[in-house]
Amino acid sequence: MSTKVIYILEDDADVRALFARELKSHGFAVEGFGTIASFDDALANKSPDLCVIDLSLPDGDALTLLRDTLGEMDIPTIVVSGRGALGDRVLGLDFGADDYLVKPVNTIELAARARSLLRRVDKLATKPANEALERVRFADWIADFSTLELEAPNGDKEQMSAADARLLKIFVGSPGKVLSRDRLMDLYAEDNEAFDRSIDAQVSRLRKKLQDTAKNPKLIRTVYGAGYVFTPQVEQAV
Repeated sequence: MSTKVIYILEDDADVRALFARELKSHGFAVEGFGTIASFDDALANKSPDLCVIDLSLPDGDALTLLRDTLGEMDIPTIVVSGRGALGDRVLGLDFGADDYLVKPVNTIELAARARSLLRRVDKLATKPANEALERVRFADWIADFSTLELEAPNGDKEQMSAADARLLKIFVGSPGKVLSRDRLMDLYAEDNEAFDRSIDAQVSRLRKKLQDTAKNPKLIRTVYGAGYVFTPQVEQAV
């Protein structure tokens, strides 16, 4: 098995070294960068298996990098930021982060999150094509999980992030069934290393993409005290 490569984008050299030391102790190859410019140059030469990025850098805000570069390259990403308000965490997930940790971060937890995320990516890559429906229709929406394309009832098309596609695939695989947060964490993270609020933020982002709302849900309904249920019927799309 080849060594997984992790890029760290963090302007604090001490924090960067701390993260790198812990990740290297778990067998990862690590490269660190202090600016978006140097990080971009490295990405142009080689794509890592995973990125750990801060958002506030001396040469700009990494949210645009997260959405436009890492999202387009489909590189799994963990945001580690001092911006810990719920709105910041939701925004980071909206812009394509797969996970979001608030500083100060326990380096052991960071390594665990990295291992967890890479396991999920590897399992998705090795699943047989016929294990689940790859193109489905629900409530006049069409989701193509092979291309990560989502088509709205009016015909507009847009790309889903890998994180959005994973969650939507869980919902369309269990229509009409109440999925608790614990069950969603089991299916989405395949371990217990995700937090309830991370799942809630992912559901919120998916609702927004599906033009659904928490106050008047038509697709993903909240069952208070129990979890979420995907309400429309699902069928294979041609």
